[in-house]
Amino acid sequence: MTISSERLATLLAALCFLCLTVHAQAAEPSHERPLSAKVAELPPLGDAAAAPAADWLVASVDRKAGAYRSGPNEMVLTNGLISRTWRIVPNGAAVGFDNLMTGAAMLRGVKPELRLQLNGKDFDVGGLLGQPNYAYLAPQWLDAMTSDPAAFQLTGFRVGKTEPRFAWKRVRYSADLPWPPPGVSLVLDFAPPPTSDLGKLGVSVHYEMYDGIPLLCKWFTLQNNSDKPVRLNRFTNEILAVVEDEAIAEARGRCEYSYLHVENDFSFYGGLPQVARQGVFWVPDPQYTTQVDYLCQTPSLLECRPPIGPDAVIEPGKTFESFRTFELVYDSTDRERRGLALRRMYRTIAPWVTENPIMMHVTSSDPAAVRSAIDQCAEVGFEMAIISFWSGFDMDNETPSYLDSAKQMAQYAKSKGIELGAYSLLSSRAGTGEANEVIHPKTGKPGGAIFDVAPCLGSDWGIDYFRKLYAFFDRTGFSILEHDGSYPGDLCASTSHPGHRGVDDSQWRQWQTISIFYKWCRGQGIYLNVPDTYFLAGSSKDGMGYRETNWSLPREQQIIHARQNIFDGTWDKTPSMGWMFVPLVQYHGGGAAATIEPLSEHLPAYEAHLANCFGCGVQACYRGLRLYDTDATKAVVKRWVDFYKKHRDILDSDLIHVRRADGRDIDCLLHVNPRLKEKGLAVVYNPLDRPVKQTLKLPLYYTGLTDKATIRRESNEPVTVSLDRGCSVEIPLEMAANSVTWFVVAK
Repeated sequence: MTISSERLATLLAALCFLCLTVHAQAAEPSHERPLSAKVAELPPLGDAAAAPAADWLVASVDRKAGAYRSGPNEMVLTNGLISRTWRIVPNGAAVGFDNLMTGAAMLRGVKPELRLQLNGKDFDVGGLLGQPNYAYLAPQWLDAMTSDPAAFQLTGFRVGKTEPRFAWKRVRYSADLPWPPPGVSLVLDFAPPPTSDLGKLGVSVHYEMYDGIPLLCKWFTLQNNSDKPVRLNRFTNEILAVVEDEAIAEARGRCEYSYLHVENDFSFYGGLPQVARQGVFWVPDPQYTTQVDYLCQTPSLLECRPPIGPDAVIEPGKTFESFRTFELVYDSTDRERRGLALRRMYRTIAPWVTENPIMMHVTSSDPAAVRSAIDQCAEVGFEMAIISFWSGFDMDNETPSYLDSAKQMAQYAKSKGIELGAYSLLSSRAGTGEANEVIHPKTGKPGGAIFDVAPCLGSDWGIDYFRKLYAFFDRTGFSILEHDGSYPGDLCASTSHPGHRGVDDSQWRQWQTISIFYKWCRGQGIYLNVPDTYFLAGSSKDGMGYRETNWSLPREQQIIHARQNIFDGTWDKTPSMGWMFVPLVQYHGGGAAATIEPLSEHLPAYEAHLANCFGCGVQACYRGLRLYDTDATKAVVKRWVDFYKKHRDILDSDLIHVRRADGRDIDCLLHVNPRLKEKGLAVVYNPLDRPVKQTLKLPLYYTGLTDKATIRRESNEPVTVSLDRGCSVEIPLEMAANSVTWFVVAK
């Protein structure tokens, strides 16, 4: 009998696979024993996973995050608020993710730790096979589950401390927060399956869990220890089969997940995390065949991955690092409580967002005008001057005399105790030349980008632009960048741009370019105003949510709009994370009715803006050529700056949303921080043209006070009051027409 060459090759491949599989199974005990022995060295779980008695949003949680053993082949990370559990034999796999605050199990099934496409082939990293039902995960099933021989296999693990993602140079006032956030780290090391041709390739899955917050982080690194390049076409760095909140027979294309917030630093084109998180996907789980949706389309599987690519080539000896995914577990469906948890997350993993400098936008780049503005900033207590958009300032200008002039302005500002910065336009600018523009993948031509015509960050122009920015800050001493039109996620199909090969790697490479630059800025102490969600890459502030053309409305309407914007914008942001706007000069039209200049002639409107922003702890872009024109104007500005600085710690703290501005009654926001001496500060506005007399109810639970509080109205004598069972207090309130007042709450 004659066997064809094709048939012979198939038989030999099958025999080879069988031999390698038998070898892997035979070798399993040799690596099982040391891994099990290493788990045995961890402290027993014991009471470490018991939920703390105190509310973590009010009181400090004494229990630290740590690694423990929960069985012969099982380990746990927990901080008393959440826990994540892994089996290490027969392969590494997450088998538990628990909300210890509510007692809920969030995981309903075992999935691979990662999924990678390498050199065009798909590979699972870790995971277990054989779960009989994906509606829930019964512990007794785990011992019978097996390893997939075609998946990457666990070879070891390491427990350690958290490390900073990048450097944070502290040069200005901020909250006293640690960096990196304290906690525990776990690294799971995997090797390729013996049936692959990947050679000496190593994959490390990294976890961090932080002290005192129900939050963990996950990412991976891929080390190419072979002698040939490896192409990472695609990756999924988190795959979680979670318990759905809703069981609906007819899938609606999405589910509500009230208990889990997922965000990664692969974020752009959006001012809110739920808009900007480009790497988070909720999809149907094909293994979940017992769900109530008849078509099995309930999106109950979390996948964190780039929408395209990264199509990265890892050269021999090099390492690839993925983006980082953060998972915050909620303990309530209450909007305020969820917002408090999210704001705590940002303060923990991006503490530079607590930098909240008082800033002026100078509308001229003339050195004399800039110096005059700097002088006024110093006189009234402002801390920053930013040479604004449409001022004529050009960070791209490398003329030595131009850079010398900028350096002299920065030195003058420093001599006055003021930081100096400037505005630069990026992705929404045109005129960089067709060869440098984003090429639309469908048309093969420029145009159709998010900002229509935009430069590619991987083009010759883009590479040179960032070179100029690095050099500008090195040479001038400027310490603020307002970066408009930051990278929004454009794909570029060009094959001639030196910064990427084609469309598949264009998004990843452009995101790397801008995020690496922002991280460098943070390490240099450069403050970043970026109208986009780049907080996890080093940005401190983006817009509070306002509509730019609203600043062309009549002055009295702007005042109400501003407080609505602040109220709405601080559900997901701390006060320091969003900027507001004060149009000292005309902005987007509106003429004399919209602008505040001449300042002394519209002092009530100017003071209302100051009271809005400083009273809420939100900094605005005061845009014009001057901050005051008379002594009376100067006194008003300085009074509100002094108010903010006197109460800065509490004003930069969390806001409780008491009543939204609507022009029909008083409105109120309450600052709270149980860790301060001033545990609360309520700011109350009366927008009416008549006095008001009523009772004001303040919810003081998040001040940490439970039975009594001492309340002082402005500079009056304090009064001790009793709190009701809900930790609220009612106080009599009288206010003049069109006025503002505040109450300081202490123990």
